[in-house]
Amino acid sequence: MENKKILVTGGAGYIGSHVVRQLGAAGESVVTLDNLSTGFEAAVTSGDLVIGDTGDAVLLERLFSEHDIDTVMHFAAHTIVPESMADPLKYYRNNTANSRTLLEACQNHGVKHVVFSSTAAVYGMPEGGRASEDSPTQPINPYGTSKLMTEWMLKDLAAAGGPSYVALRYFNVAGCEPSGTIGQSTPKATLLVKVACEAAVGKRPQVSVFGTDYPTPDGTGLRDYIHVDDLATAHLDALAYLRRGGDSTTLNCGYGHGYSVREVLSAVEKANAAPLKIIDEPRRAGDPPELIAVAQRVRDVLGWVPRYDNLDIIVETALAWERKIAAGDPDAYWRA
Repeated sequence: MENKKILVTGGAGYIGSHVVRQLGAAGESVVTLDNLSTGFEAAVTSGDLVIGDTGDAVLLERLFSEHDIDTVMHFAAHTIVPESMADPLKYYRNNTANSRTLLEACQNHGVKHVVFSSTAAVYGMPEGGRASEDSPTQPINPYGTSKLMTEWMLKDLAAAGGPSYVALRYFNVAGCEPSGTIGQSTPKATLLVKVACEAAVGKRPQVSVFGTDYPTPDGTGLRDYIHVDDLATAHLDALAYLRRGGDSTTLNCGYGHGYSVREVLSAVEKANAAPLKIIDEPRRAGDPPELIAVAQRVRDVLGWVPRYDNLDIIVETALAWERKIAAGDPDAYWRA
């Protein structure tokens, strides 16, 4: 039986576009909804693109009425932690209230499955720096709280007969599609690998290291970096799991080991064959010394098998995309 359509919210963004690409390659029928505030039309390589907001109930009613949608993959969100601290209501509106509007449309139109883009920020600062799906959820910023509230809505809606779901809690997503067709062009990006690669190609004058006195081997923070294409594959695995009748669940998406800030910067210097200008800064409030996924469950439940668990590959794919932008390559996309 032919599968129905998949609605991908935020499918023109960094992670969403990688998922849309894999869905298209798998022969799925995709409709992307994105307001292009941080996404790019050129990043949508499969299916139809509808420009608009997930909080627009009238638009959602039209979309669900015109398209035979039985699955929603929900990426649309604001994701900058410091901004969420400065403007929390912006995050609760877009990440939480708009998700409620979307889930109401899903319920009204009989959507069967939801795959939700969540975050390790729901854990806050877990004891010992490692978080399993059973760790307490204690977010320390509105970004993490806004995502956790959507997880709660999904759980309660599923219990009331709504869509089954998989919520994927991402750790530090990095890298770009290995063949270079799409990449990370998020304006004013804050993720370390992209920031360092921007510095490597001259877009930024330097890279700041926030905190050099943590109780870690080299004094800098340890994080679990996951290649975006492996993360995208986890979404397709989650879809297959739900289609097989799998129960609603929440899963960590990480490799289960970490790299320090200095190790990441060294990998960028190695890939670029040139040193970076690095400035040591004081710790930032709220940054845990270590945040690593306990990540066996996603493998056991979904059968997920990562292909790019290698810091050098993560960095090389990110740097290749950054070089395309720096060269003005017409096959790349970016904002000045």
